[in-house]
Amino acid sequence: MAAAVAPVLMGTAMAWADGGLSPALGVFFALIGALLIQIGTNFANDYADYLKGADTATRKGPLRVTAAGLVTPEAMRRATTLTFALAVVAGLYLIWRGGWPVLAIGLLSILFGILYTSGRYALAYLGLGELFVLIFFGPVAVGGTYYVQTLTITREVLLMGLAPGLISTGILLVNNVRDLEEDRQAGKRTPVVRFGRTFGVGLYAFCLFGALLLPVVWYLLTYRHGGAMAVLALLPASVRAIRTLALERDGAVLNALLAATGRLLLLYSLLFSIGWILT
Repeated sequence: MAAAVAPVLMGTAMAWADGGLSPALGVFFALIGALLIQIGTNFANDYADYLKGADTATRKGPLRVTAAGLVTPEAMRRATTLTFALAVVAGLYLIWRGGWPVLAIGLLSILFGILYTSGRYALAYLGLGELFVLIFFGPVAVGGTYYVQTLTITREVLLMGLAPGLISTGILLVNNVRDLEEDRQAGKRTPVVRFGRTFGVGLYAFCLFGALLLPVVWYLLTYRHGGAMAVLALLPASVRAIRTLALERDGAVLNALLAATGRLLLLYSLLFSIGWILT
């Protein structure tokens, strides 16, 4: 759940630094809403990939409960609907506070969460999944969290919001590199399927290094919030992660890398938030 927690943490830290931290109730509902949207998206993926035959017995990734027969497709569809409905309920306070921009963000997040793998023109099957993750788990999530606490938005929030989006995209790339052959057979035209494994590894490296460099670029341009460069402490771990993705093909190793990239995202958000507030 790192992809949901990290942008909320960073958006809250940036709002705090700007003197706009809202009551704890707002932070709570922002976090709950983000978690529910991610869970609902995962449920929708489990359901849609099963229907499209993308989850087979050769799958190397974590267990998909619908394909494994542990949950019926109808039950998973109902769980998806319920989870997204709860996300709407959690967002009511945020909509009351932030108005139509928050409503638009919430509805679009749910819509694209469903369309990620569902429908004739599913984003993941068209190779647009990475772009969706970059935007909605990056600037949209960070900016939305900041907005409900300050009722404003700034250029620096959107720019720094790219960082969790980039690392979340990295998480997806580990999935897509691991599942290259299965995705190709299922007609899932991810960038890794379109351009090859080496391209996927290179894009993963770009995402991790790009996230690490964003606070550095911002400081060099503005001489503000230099403490956020504390994220550079994650450089050695990032290099190890890139090397693992480049050299390993074993499913268990890549699943461990998936979890490690999630931890990297959480650590990034913590170091960034502390550094941003203190400086």
